[in-house]
Amino acid sequence: MEFRTIAIIAHVDHGKTTLVDGLLKQSGVFGEREKVPERVMDSNVQEKERGITIYTKNASVRYKGTKINILDTPGHQDFAEDTYRTLSAVDSVIIVIDSSKGIETQTEKLSNVCRIRNTPSIFFINKLDREGQDPYNLLGETEKKLNIRLFPMTWPIGMGNTFKGIYNIYNKSLNLFSGHEKQLIKDYVQIKSVESDELDKHLGEQTANKLREDIEIICGIYPNFNRDEYLAGKVAPVFFGSALNNFGVNELLNVFLELAPCPLPSQTIERTVNPEESKFSGFVFKIHANLHPQYRARIAFVKVCSGIF
Repeated sequence: MEFRTIAIIAHVDHGKTTLVDGLLKQSGVFGEREKVPERVMDSNVQEKERGITIYTKNASVRYKGTKINILDTPGHQDFAEDTYRTLSAVDSVIIVIDSSKGIETQTEKLSNVCRIRNTPSIFFINKLDREGQDPYNLLGETEKKLNIRLFPMTWPIGMGNTFKGIYNIYNKSLNLFSGHEKQLIKDYVQIKSVESDELDKHLGEQTANKLREDIEIICGIYPNFNRDEYLAGKVAPVFFGSALNNFGVNELLNVFLELAPCPLPSQTIERTVNPEESKFSGFVFKIHANLHPQYRARIAFVKVCSGIF
């Protein structure tokens, strides 16, 4: 079985934990008729009261034969140390950006840590079902402030009240927005080319022509995607969607699974530990105390660097 370990990071209130909810739903963790509470990872009493993530949590899911370790991190600067520790233990990150707010302070700080460590990053521009900034401006601001090159994998069709869906540039498919949190097979339309009449049929002539113009511009600015540059932390794929509606999350999850790195070698003072080594070695990146008011036990979060624990 292959493994992926990823941290979800963002400035507070950009929709990070809601995106984790979507990833868990898309991976099939919950039954089809099972009611899933919002912000399921925010289990602490204070987190529920304040509506923010205070402690890093871990969830493991199996999706298409791969085990994915998802770490949901605090976005508030008061709890940033927990996030910094987590970034030392993951192989890649997803950075969530609120489309109306753009790049904020904590996003810059966390992204800078990823850049220093050459951590592969993917961006999810969130809340497309609400009015937000122009997507071109969002891309430009992100590249300028975070000093990283981007590559849009999907592109939004409208925004807010005019939001009709996203076009998947990566595999040339159309995902129509229906306003519910469960994407259905009928919502996905395979398009051979943006020049296809199918586009006009589903979007209308005016919207279809606007999308064609956008895709032509995007493909001109971002001609080719290089996975090696992504793995080196030099270029970052970008996805658009609405985590609250679980929209655009499926595209994100599938491409992440295809592109993101397997466990990487771990550098120690004396040598590099390769994940293929049979002898167990682990990196304790976080110790959590007082998880329950009735117990004083502490839990260590360990990244398995090699072998089997």
